Amino acid sequence: MGWPILSLLTFLPALGALAILAMPKASAEQMARPIAMIVTLLDLVLALVMWANFDTASSAFQFLEQTSWLGGGINYKMGVDGISMLFVVLTTLLMPMCILASWDSVEKRIVEYIIAFLVLETLMIGVFCALDLFVFYVFFEAGLIPMFLIIGVWGGARRVYATFKFFLYTLLGSVLMLLAMMAIYIQTGTTDIVTLLSGANPIPAHMQYWLWLAFFASFAVKVPMWPVHTWLPDAHVEAPTAGSVILAGILLKMGGYGFLRFSLPMFPLASEYFAPLVFSLSLIAIVYTSLVALAQEDIKKLIAYSSVAHMGLVTLGTFTFNHQGIEGGIFQMLSHGIVSGALFFCVGVVYDRMHTREIAAYGGLVNRMPIYAVCFMVFTLANVGLPGTSGFVGEFLTLLGAYEANTWLAIFGTTGIILSAAYALWLYRRVIFGVLDKKNLQDIMDMSPREIAIIAPLVILTIAMGVYPKPIFDVTGPSVAHLVEQFNTRLEAAKLEAPRLAEVAP
Repeated sequence: MGWPILSLLTFLPALGALAILAMPKASAEQMARPIAMIVTLLDLVLALVMWANFDTASSAFQFLEQTSWLGGGINYKMGVDGISMLFVVLTTLLMPMCILASWDSVEKRIVEYIIAFLVLETLMIGVFCALDLFVFYVFFEAGLIPMFLIIGVWGGARRVYATFKFFLYTLLGSVLMLLAMMAIYIQTGTTDIVTLLSGANPIPAHMQYWLWLAFFASFAVKVPMWPVHTWLPDAHVEAPTAGSVILAGILLKMGGYGFLRFSLPMFPLASEYFAPLVFSLSLIAIVYTSLVALAQEDIKKLIAYSSVAHMGLVTLGTFTFNHQGIEGGIFQMLSHGIVSGALFFCVGVVYDRMHTREIAAYGGLVNRMPIYAVCFMVFTLANVGLPGTSGFVGEFLTLLGAYEANTWLAIFGTTGIILSAAYALWLYRRVIFGVLDKKNLQDIMDMSPREIAIIAPLVILTIAMGVYPKPIFDVTGPSVAHLVEQFNTRLEAAKLEAPRLAEVAP
């Protein structure tokens, strides 16, 4: 394509935000939501055009754009491959739904709220398209600011506590990653991600361990991995519905994406060395947070702990270093983005009516909300990993990769799936089934056309991805195969450079 589609994709929401900002206050309040809706839908169309023009047979970066930025070899460089492209599509898919979900539910400071979401979309897309370390870092870190405001201004009663916890956790890890990026620049003389991935400027074996740990500090918090996951339930509970959708659907995926883009190909020696650590933390996350989810009384908190468990499966698959595990991890992230986002939309539907998220406040909703009950059932079963839904494909491949790496990993990983069935079905039974005996639920209305317009595409996608996942694998397959080959080749080269691992390991 001869035009800069990635820059247009990335900065179109920011242009929409500037247009709203330039309007008189009265006009801005009336036009903010329609403008945001048009801009985000245009961005989704652009993303689909990009997908249609994507060469699925190639593992190389495509739609490349480059221009000088800071000098000294630091350039504004954008591009996507099979690993990153679908995350851009997922981001542009969820954002118009978030704007639609906020149409009636957000009343205060609506202009600022819409601008925060549009700026956040620009920064999230930038993370997945950036092909320069410092461009990546700017997008990755700047995304904290609009999310901080979304939770802190439009969140619940304990929003200030939740925002500061979210900000401090993620900032601390990211500062260490910035230091590691500086070290890479000094050592190799480049911040170009394509050059670094090619192995033309290999990172010395003795540096890989410390650099891996610095990147891990940032990505582990973002995933989030146990024990640095505690900010997530608080952030989810206090965030408005659309904030929770973006947090679960996109922001958590940045950590998993970071492992795939940086940790595995750039630091193969350290990735292999620390794989047992990642496996241990992943399995603890899968089992422990599933047990914690069983004890929750708040619907949002239960789904938040469920997210930690499912992202534990992603990190488990990623560090198996085999094709099935990595491809399963990517598919699981895409599936989780749709399913967890949909579950938070479902929570928002009943919260807008009842203004409570307590599980005990509900029961028997199937009698008054049959459409809602069906939609909630689809997403609950996908969250469990039922065959025929998108959740099954990702979990199956992840566990297949884990089994190939170590039988015990698959056995312990599977216990998490059994526990997920327990808490998800328990939640569904308590909220949807039973006797409709609570007086304040007698007149509760089923989903409105606006809510159906949000949920219906997600129901279709959840089933379509479970029944026919081939379009996803067509995109990810060549890039994953290249990543596995690249990892193995560079691992062997690093071992030849440092034959006595024990002497260089920290």
